[in-house]
Amino acid sequence: MEQVTITRHGGGKAGEYHAHVAGSDAIGRLTWVDHGHARAAEHTIVPPEIGGRGVAARLVEAMVADAREQGFLILPECSYVAAAFTRHPEWGDLLGTS
Repeated sequence: MEQVTITRHGGGKAGEYHAHVAGSDAIGRLTWVDHGHARAAEHTIVPPEIGGRGVAARLVEAMVADAREQGFLILPECSYVAAAFTRHPEWGDLLGTS
């Protein structure tokens, strides 16, 4: 897989994870909003130019890593994030409910 760098933007009440693929100006995004005890993952968007490279999975993995480190739960409002939680039952302890 090509080099993918994840950066974090925002904080407090809302934010985004950005995925930057080496050699491309396109940016993948996972947006979230704060719900107190949890962050709701609202949208995962990967432009076609960088699609098919595991970018969306890397975005979700970054959010999961942050949830473990920072102690928040994830509300998978985005269908991609919900499917990722189904594929990774080991993340079940991070699954929040609204």
